[in-house]
Amino acid sequence: MTSLDSPPQALPGPTGPTGAAGKQIPPAAVARLTIYLRALNSLLAEGTERVSSESLAELSGVGSSTLRKDLSHVGSYGTRGVGYEVQYLSRHIAAALGLTHDWKVAIVGAGNLGKALARYGGFESRGFDVVAIFDADQMVVGNEVGWLRVSDVADLEAVLERTGTNMVVLALPAAVAQSICDRVVGAGVRSILSFAPVMLQVPDGVTLRKVDMATELQILAYHAQRAQTPGQPE
Repeated sequence: MTSLDSPPQALPGPTGPTGAAGKQIPPAAVARLTIYLRALNSLLAEGTERVSSESLAELSGVGSSTLRKDLSHVGSYGTRGVGYEVQYLSRHIAAALGLTHDWKVAIVGAGNLGKALARYGGFESRGFDVVAIFDADQMVVGNEVGWLRVSDVADLEAVLERTGTNMVVLALPAAVAQSICDRVVGAGVRSILSFAPVMLQVPDGVTLRKVDMATELQILAYHAQRAQTPGQPE
């Protein structure tokens, strides 16, 4: 099992993205590459053609040496005194992250979180096509959420196959998350993002990423407390 308890990033396969010469990119660098890509896309939208490593690092909130090391994983070093070509580097990073593939995403759970995710318009521009949403509540099944109609979770396997889903988001209560996760894996999906407040078990070859809002808030509380205590370094 590959289990990565951190904010979700694009993972094209069970072992994560590969960079130059087919080498696997370290998970921490993968997380930062997604930030660089977002900054580059913002620069593209502004019409910027070139950017220095210092400027891109500042936009991304990292040091320039860290940025250059991360970009070396995708085989892109820029030109001294000239910087990086924004469009080229954006395409290069997107390819390394697997965002040039066709990723079809299904959401299991049409509660408040699931509906919010289904309605979010930013996935498609980043290479993710939300193709289905499921729920077990018969009062919810058949309702429209954005451009989707809620499917019955009883039909999970059939709909996943019909839509060609290769990523699944679990927005479920803890009590049912493992059983649904098992069905998703049984249907052949190998990339799962879970918002369920429980540790899920998946077999080798399946990438599971877990987002735990409560844990993140606890970490924030720790840093906030230290910031408010005189003499305590961050």
